[in-house]
This record gives sequence, C-alpha cells and structure tokens, in this order.
Amino acid sequence: MLIAGFPAGAWGTNCYLVAPAPGEECVIIDPGHQAAPGVEDVIRKHRLKPVAVILTHGHVDHVASVVPVCGAHGVPAWIHSRDRYMLSDPEKGLGRAIGMPLMGELTVGEPDDLRELTDGAALELAGLELSVAHAPGHTQGSVTFRLPEAADIPSVLFAGDLLFAGSVGRTDLPGGDPADLLDSLARVCLPLDDSTVVLSGHGPQTTIGQERATNPYLRQVAAAGPGARLDAPRRGM
Repeated sequence: MLIAGFPAGAWGTNCYLVAPAPGEECVIIDPGHQAAPGVEDVIRKHRLKPVAVILTHGHVDHVASVVPVCGAHGVPAWIHSRDRYMLSDPEKGLGRAIGMPLMGELTVGEPDDLRELTDGAALELAGLELSVAHAPGHTQGSVTFRLPEAADIPSVLFAGDLLFAGSVGRTDLPGGDPADLLDSLARVCLPLDDSTVVLSGHGPQTTIGQERATNPYLRQVAAAGPGARLDAPRRGM
C-alpha cells in the first residue's frame, strides 16, 4: 500500500494520494488550495496514474484544485450531494459575501465528470475498496473514507475535518451542527478498532486508540452518550 500525503496551500490542508503500490493507479483525496503542483510531484515520484478524485467535504481548502487536477488527468471527482454547491460557490460554505477575495486565484466550478457519494457506498477505484460514511457536523455533506485492514496493514480512516489529533472539526460555519458532529463521532469513529490509523484533513496522523484515550471531544462523546453537548472546537476551515 502506498499513501503519500502533503499539506497544501494557505490552510495547510492534507492532500493524499493512495495506490496499491508505486507504479500503479491511484486515488487523490482532497486536492485543496494550491495542491496541484504537489499532486504532480507525487505522481512523478511514484509513477502513478490517477483514476479519480474523492472529496471529504466541500470547503474551498479541500476542493480548490479539483478542476485543474481532474482536467489534467481526465478523471472524475466524487462529492456528497449536500456539499456539491460549494464547488461553484465557495463563499457560501464560509459565510462570506459573494465577491469577497479568497486566498489567491481559485478555479471554482465543477469538473466535467462529477459524481455523488452516498452513505455506506463501497468505492472500487484503483484496485482499492474505500467505504464511505456520511459524517455531517463540520458540513452537511462531510464524509469519511476507510480502507479495510489487510494482512499486516491496519485499517485507515481518511477523516477529513471530522476528527483530528487532539481535536474535532469546527461547527460554526454554514452547515455546521454540533449535534450532528457528536452523532458522527459516535457512529463513525467510536466503533473502529484502536489500531485504525486516522489521516485527517489537517495536522499529523493519529490512531483511534490514541484519540479514544486522549482526545477530549471523543472522550466526551464516549462518556456522555446520546444527548451530549459539544464544547465548541475550532479546527478546520
């Protein structure tokens, strides 16, 4: 398994390229602000052939390079229907007035081939099987992608801005909802094995076991159960 990630752009958003091995087909996860040059560097270094772009949610720091990356390689992109509008209108996802400048020039809009993700779907791409879980709270259309455990390789959760090392996604932007985030943490994260590797939208990698033991928000969810209230987190776009 090859997973190559790098932080991109003004917000340091993690973009990941995932392939069964060097020299094979790959999936690109969250090519955000100014991510296109880094994507091309990884493709050249590992001799990869992109077959799809998949998006954990629609915030501009995760999707700003979708159009150029998909166009350069002639591949489709996948996003949940409830976040699709942000591709063409990123200001709505940030609660900003139309026309206010973002960080540098952005190519907004939908790629030529855009497909919609659904909860529980199994994406079979590049010789991989990624399970999709709808995980609203940070945005209405947030999702996670999970690779199953295989041989000596632990399961991997691409968490987007749902769960971080030591924190969780903010809920104060349009479409955010603390109750939904709590439910997503309980439903998507808590059932996973402690060995599951968590690759988040920002910051370093962690594991479910580490976060179960030390993350104040995940501990809060586990202890409080249904009806818990979430102290306001501030991570993510």
